[in-house]
Amino acid sequence: MENVKELKSIIRYLPVVLRSSTLFWPPLIVEALKALSNGPQLSNVDSGELLFLAISDLRNSLSLASDPLAFSTPNGFSLFFDDLMSRAEAAKWFGDVVPELAKLLLRLPSLLESHYANAQEGTALRLLESQDAGIVVLSQELAGALLACSTLCLFPVAIRSAKCLPTINFDQLFASLYDSYDEKQENKIKCIVHYFERISSNMPGGNISFQRKVLPLQQSSFAISYPTPGFWNKSAVSLCPFQVYSSGLIEDQTKEALEVDFANKYLGGGVLHRGCLQEEIRFMINPELILGMLFLPAMAKNEAIEIVGTERFSNYTGYASSFHFSGDCVDKRDVDIIGRRKTRIIAIDAKSNPGYRQYKVEYMMREINKAFCGFIDQCYLQHVRPQNCTSEDVYMMNETTSTSSGDIKIRTTDRLIKDLEPKGNQFMGQNDNIGIATGNWGCGAFGGDPELKAIIQWLAASQALRPFISYYTFGIEELQSLDQVTRWITLQKWSVGDLWSMLIEYSSQRLKGETSVGFCSWLLPSLNVHDPMEIY
Repeated sequence: MENVKELKSIIRYLPVVLRSSTLFWPPLIVEALKALSNGPQLSNVDSGELLFLAISDLRNSLSLASDPLAFSTPNGFSLFFDDLMSRAEAAKWFGDVVPELAKLLLRLPSLLESHYANAQEGTALRLLESQDAGIVVLSQELAGALLACSTLCLFPVAIRSAKCLPTINFDQLFASLYDSYDEKQENKIKCIVHYFERISSNMPGGNISFQRKVLPLQQSSFAISYPTPGFWNKSAVSLCPFQVYSSGLIEDQTKEALEVDFANKYLGGGVLHRGCLQEEIRFMINPELILGMLFLPAMAKNEAIEIVGTERFSNYTGYASSFHFSGDCVDKRDVDIIGRRKTRIIAIDAKSNPGYRQYKVEYMMREINKAFCGFIDQCYLQHVRPQNCTSEDVYMMNETTSTSSGDIKIRTTDRLIKDLEPKGNQFMGQNDNIGIATGNWGCGAFGGDPELKAIIQWLAASQALRPFISYYTFGIEELQSLDQVTRWITLQKWSVGDLWSMLIEYSSQRLKGETSVGFCSWLLPSLNVHDPMEIY
């Protein structure tokens, strides 16, 4: 088997057995899964209560009895499948879906072996530890099989905390439904159930990539390093176009864009617990995102996680306590050359509850560098720079050259960046037209200043040479003047360094108590007393 090293890094976290380079289920597991695959007439599994008993038997056969599930898990399975689910839906689940999931699980060893035999170098499933920049590419079928393991709570979990890995089994999801019922939790499970209904009747044939992106903390001749305050002060890079949307959702945008996941440092946040904010909702409607929680430990300050290719299966309404599954979603996104849907999601975690500390330079540096790590194309980070070219050279040089006719101008920055692109790599160098779709990252429950965070993300997107940023304000009052202010700034032709310097000055005044207004009103006081269009 190829990629044995990668397999050995993850095998402890998988439920299957590896022996003599062969992956297999223990015989008792095979027997139990075969029984489930024959349907409730032979397996007698036709209720949530009996399904959990079958899960307990599977776990015992995997020697997971000493790795306990949440106390109320059996009650949660019974509540959902026996009380909350209609009889018609339950009959379909136990009669059609559970047998297909059992068949999928029986194929898991062969799916994994095929994956490791055929994965391109550096893309096989493995533990992508902190500071280990790299990519994992999985088929949607393999993703479905692994998520079926999560549903049946088959992953060993006691060893996960030592590697800062988040929850992966679904026991807490069901247990919390019983412990303190609320409608949003029921609807989260409905999204998962719907996903399995879809793939059990028509298995998708695409691929998904999970990439840990790292800005090295140490200066290096071989990578772009973690920026310093001087880096941002001196930047001559032009600000990219900034489009404000007062309504609409990031996941519904139709441009070629990297869509920001307002993430927890543990990927997925509370998706498998009681969480139901922006990140958790995205993981429910695109359940394949959950798979990254299997092998991606918590993010450090210089890391981000980019996920490309997950399919959306569910529609929804509401947010937080009002979240509601509203039926099937047919994902019509195009597919790239390696079979990934052109849904690009970037997980970046903001500091939580920063209060006035968010105006300190070190806090602003942490946030802008986090966004920059997420927004920059990884091919600019992983490959050798041109000889004698520093990190600041790559991003700050802003001269132009032209043809003899004077018609074509090329930014030196762009030319240097192109020198970094690996030739023939199908994962890199395809993002010239991909912008950023984001919103109030690090605000709301995280307590960040919406105006500060909006400007920080604009700076990071511009420095990362993204062609545009689409900003969804979700209609919050603090950002009512954001459109006018960003248009005014654009007319001034400020550079990244210019705007960063203004943000530093504003933050200094906030810390000293010299101003208490938001950045937009501070920058353009005329917005408070005149028609906003007068600033033009």
